[in-house]
Amino acid sequence: MGSDTRILAVDDRAENLTALAAVLDALPVELVPVTSGQAALKELLNDEFALILLDVVMPEMDGFETAGHIKSRPRTRDIPIIFLTAGGEAGEQAFRGYAAGAVDYLTKPFDPWLLRAKVSVFVELHRRTLQLRRQARLLRESLTEGGSDNGESFERVLAGGARLLAALDERLRLVEDDVKRLRGGEPAGELDEHVADLRLALDALSAGG
Repeated sequence: MGSDTRILAVDDRAENLTALAAVLDALPVELVPVTSGQAALKELLNDEFALILLDVVMPEMDGFETAGHIKSRPRTRDIPIIFLTAGGEAGEQAFRGYAAGAVDYLTKPFDPWLLRAKVSVFVELHRRTLQLRRQARLLRESLTEGGSDNGESFERVLAGGARLLAALDERLRLVEDDVKRLRGGEPAGELDEHVADLRLALDALSAGG
């Protein structure tokens, strides 16, 4: 299924990548599979990704080291990472995963429904964030183009646009705060509600445009 939303899957075992592709096939995403940490870092130089599914145990460069490189780069440090590992290797590794910046940590064999649900949240967040950026840019361009029409009407439009951008910024901040809590291993039970609020604000902006 073609999509502008890409997910990077990193696992040294081809059968695991095949399983991930099958689980996520129903989602509107493009899964980009790679078999090493080095290959993952190379992909991240070229494309934008909504989420990274990262195996912990890999030869040469394991998942923790790969995550360290990802988080050290300004361009990629905010991409959410979900660590995947074998069920018998949880515990301390889960703590290391959250410390490395993961938003979640799943053990294999993972529940397909659970993985799809978690991935869907981050895909929607990524899509809405991109939409917010586009709408904000268009609104700013529209206000700038209208700058030649001096007078009270333009001032009202400008003030209304500023209020709308402020409201959208606040909703986005709440969602980003939820993601930060998830990265720190804390619960973020209001994430769905905050994403829904952001969706309503964006829909209102689109209708107004």
